[in-house]
Amino acid sequence: LIIMTAQNQQLYNIIKDLPDELYAKVIDYIEYLKFSQTLNDAPKDLTIKSDKDLLEKLQAGISETNKGNVYSIEEVYNDIQDILAN
Repeated sequence: LIIMTAQNQQLYNIIKDLPDELYAKVIDYIEYLKFSQTLNDAPKDLTIKSDKDLLEKLQAGISETNKGNVYSIEEVYNDIQDILAN
């Protein structure tokens, strides 16, 4: 027995009445919404807002590398795991 909230039940009722050819579109849209939320929650340093923003971040990264401010693969991996855990 699955107990649904009123909102879940409403969503279920809408989706179950859709024609079969729309199921894939609904699932794609839901995945898009989940991805959009993930991007909104991502740290600002990890998101690229525009071509200019990308260029600035690449230039800053190159500058830091030239100064010797680099991380080991292990440090980067651990940082990524920490970000994903939150």
